[in-house]
Amino acid sequence: MLQPPLAALSELERILQLAGDRVDVRVACDVAADGASLPVYVVTMGNPSPSVPAIGFFGGVHGLERIGSEVVLAFLNSLVMRMGWDHTLHQQLESMRMVFMPVVNPGGMQLGTRANPAGVDLMRNAPLDAVEPVPAWVGGQRFSPRLPWYRGVEGEPMQPEAQALCEVVERELTSRAFSMSVDCHSGFGVRDRLWFPYAHTRQPMAHLAEMYVLQRIYRQSYNQHPYVFEPQSLQYLTHGDLWDHLHAQLPDTEAQVFLPLTLEMGSWLWIKKNPRQLFSRLGIFNPLIGHRQQRVLRRHLAFLDFIARAACSASSWLPQGSYRHAMHAEALQLWYD
Repeated sequence: MLQPPLAALSELERILQLAGDRVDVRVACDVAADGASLPVYVVTMGNPSPSVPAIGFFGGVHGLERIGSEVVLAFLNSLVMRMGWDHTLHQQLESMRMVFMPVVNPGGMQLGTRANPAGVDLMRNAPLDAVEPVPAWVGGQRFSPRLPWYRGVEGEPMQPEAQALCEVVERELTSRAFSMSVDCHSGFGVRDRLWFPYAHTRQPMAHLAEMYVLQRIYRQSYNQHPYVFEPQSLQYLTHGDLWDHLHAQLPDTEAQVFLPLTLEMGSWLWIKKNPRQLFSRLGIFNPLIGHRQQRVLRRHLAFLDFIARAACSASSWLPQGSYRHAMHAEALQLWYD
């Protein structure tokens, strides 16, 4: 069954109690909603040295998409439980940094809205305009916070939740030579998709070869997998994408590799099996039946574990020299030809 609005925060706090001093916790900001002050937690573990690779896991950017937070929380819970017995995990954490923001938008989750309490869609809020035409409305609009996909007032600072996410990424991830992130969402079609930048242009990203090799080693490791791996621009363009903005802020894309991924879970799979979900706003974005929710959690944990291992072992698969040029050419042919 679908959990109450802030069950995700309660679950996170339960996990943090179990973890104790094995993780570091701080509150990036507090958000007011329905008269309550809700914390945006940041959880870190592993080696804090800036010389090691890092990966971040994010969920709940859109308050309606609770399943994104639940997937990140399930993975965090698995890691905390394994810390009690898994020597291999401890060796992995000695070689990398892991960062979690499982509930980026607790106010929107409390209110049952895609946007935050101010009516702003956090994934349209970055100060970045698309360089090519975007689809009406879904690409981002500045007409009214009462309408979906509202970007916020032009020229104003980003919303506190968006600023908190960007500060965590810049502090913990993109300050390193290599980092990755996975942002968990739902609500697009009947396939699970792994999107990567860009959303504001159809031009390829600077780290296209690295992204191509990442999906290649994943396909080699899991030849039976459910994901479509592609740039978001193959589906539609948007203004204000936070991950585009953060990637564009890299001062030197040769010295710093940052590979942000968005896991877009195909919620129409759940609706196809339970058409009555169409009559529930939450049902359009989340599995409402308990056993389907458990199946979704199991479905994606293997990928999150893979991507963490890939970040830890980046030096063994990152393309170099002529091989990188060859992989870039193959990626262009696959995604942009």
